[in-house]
Amino acid sequence: LVHVANLPSFQKRTIYYNPSDWKNLNRVFPGDPAGTLSQRIAFVLTEEVVNKCDALVDMHCGDGNEALIPYSYWMLSDDKALDARTRELALAFGLRHIIIDATRTKDRADSKYLGNTAILRGKEAVTTEAGFLGRTDEESIVRNVEGALSVLRHYGMIAGKPAPAADPVWIDKYEVVNNTVCDGLFTPKAAMGDMVTEGQVVGVVEDFTGTVRAELKAPFAGILLYIIGTPPTSKGEPLFEVGRIKKSE
Repeated sequence: LVHVANLPSFQKRTIYYNPSDWKNLNRVFPGDPAGTLSQRIAFVLTEEVVNKCDALVDMHCGDGNEALIPYSYWMLSDDKALDARTRELALAFGLRHIIIDATRTKDRADSKYLGNTAILRGKEAVTTEAGFLGRTDEESIVRNVEGALSVLRHYGMIAGKPAPAADPVWIDKYEVVNNTVCDGLFTPKAAMGDMVTEGQVVGVVEDFTGTVRAELKAPFAGILLYIIGTPPTSKGEPLFEVGRIKKSE
């Protein structure tokens, strides 16, 4: 168990980036022992956790600006047997909404994400998102604890039966919509968990004079997995994520 992976960012309350090098830890795996602080942290996690583990759960809880529903990523590899095991791991954690993610790089030397680093090394791994806006609400705490305990039961590490997701909702396509116009203020026009239609205005970016610079629209119909829930926005950063619900086969 790694308690806090990115302590400088946690202590300084910085969103996305380590304040020491302004890098996103979950974009620099497998890391570099001679690199910046984020790269060195990633290297240690790769060497001491990923390479030594049998399975990995990368638990996220929403940055301080993100209002998100609970969901997890089932990351696909080129190994069907591994994919089947990671599917069971994703279900075992118990979050109802599960993204089927085939978009991750297959380059071991530039794996970018912690979970993907494990997948590319043949380890079962899942990334979870449960919690929002930097809060420590009891419901989210219980959801994370119960998910971890269910995974331990799934692997027979503790007694009891796992509590897999009941009636899971599979997301077969997702897209993050970024701020491409300017630094300024973001006003959401929808809330996390809302169903949106293609072309629907999900939020508005204004500059600091109050001039509307962009209306951000849903790229396709789906569920709003997360949306920025605080006013400040920087050019290039994400604003919301839409997931398409997989139709029943």
